[in-house]
Amino acid sequence: MKKIGIVGCGNISGIYMTNIGTKFKNIVIAGICDLIREKAENRSAEFGGLRIYRDMYEIFADPEVDIVLNITRPNDHYGVTKAALEAGKSVYSEKPLATNMDDARELVELAKSKGLTLGGAPDTFMGAGIQTARRLIDEGTIGRPIGATAHFLGHGPEGWHPDPEFFYKRGGGPMLDMGPYYITCLVNLLGKADWVTAFGSISFPQRVIGSEPHRGEVIDVEVDTFTSGAIRFASGAVASFTASFDSYTDFSEYIEIFGEKGSIRVPDPNTFNGPVRLLLPGGKYEEVPLDPGFTNNSRSLGLSDMASAMEEGRFHRANYMQQLHVLDIMTAFERSSRANAPVEITSPFERQPAVDPDQICGTY
Repeated sequence: MKKIGIVGCGNISGIYMTNIGTKFKNIVIAGICDLIREKAENRSAEFGGLRIYRDMYEIFADPEVDIVLNITRPNDHYGVTKAALEAGKSVYSEKPLATNMDDARELVELAKSKGLTLGGAPDTFMGAGIQTARRLIDEGTIGRPIGATAHFLGHGPEGWHPDPEFFYKRGGGPMLDMGPYYITCLVNLLGKADWVTAFGSISFPQRVIGSEPHRGEVIDVEVDTFTSGAIRFASGAVASFTASFDSYTDFSEYIEIFGEKGSIRVPDPNTFNGPVRLLLPGGKYEEVPLDPGFTNNSRSLGLSDMASAMEEGRFHRANYMQQLHVLDIMTAFERSSRANAPVEITSPFERQPAVDPDQICGTY
């Protein structure tokens, strides 16, 4: 049993707290903290009186805490993770690992130097939906993958999120916010990427918040809110990807893999379930039954797998190598756009074994 100290009690914390210790038997919450103590108090009351630490440093000093769960805002991921690692704690972080490659590489080297475990979200690729698509590809059902297309399209979170400003500041934008789900899915289906070429723009320099409690406030946009480009994989496959906070559409989440012998439509990578649809020559798209596995909102699955891996002495699936490679790809979109040139992806990546739910000892 690994004890988890949680830093950050924002929107995403609820599903983590729900699943830790209830869905997964090998992890339990030691306690929580937030810079805004009221948020921690509300979560503590919601989940039966969880211990509230004074601050994150009290978590780091607690010898009972085995893993720090960093679910702060993206711009805070680097600082919180670095402080936890320096204090000798393994860390599982929400996406992204950091907001730039220099900081991310520093975290990886720090974890290695201290013999600590580092990894993080997203873990939706471990769900039955994407795992079923992976099996079909690995078994050769559509032959050699030759290409893919993916997009996330929407008109931004300022209409519904209670505190949306950070989405439009450095470390935000549709690429670093939603891109991790799509890029993580693609590398788990197609393998290592080696080049990116892309273009991006700030379509609306200012955004007006339409949700409470900041309704009417104006956000100055600092990051590209529409970005589109292509990823070439080491296998030779090429994928197009568009991420937008500027689009009105009812066709917003989409991934399709094209092979020599057919195509697969992959489910929304921000979910753990399906549907998975298969098209073979001469036929039409038909839904494929999902393999046994995780089909509901199973956030903390990657954390549970990490806890098990620490006990078993293996590399976990939602690991730092994957996070670093995904960040390398995502930040390459902006680097390519600014340079008006292709950008090489130099970070290593190796897919981990497919998920066998019967072998993930942390689950009930």
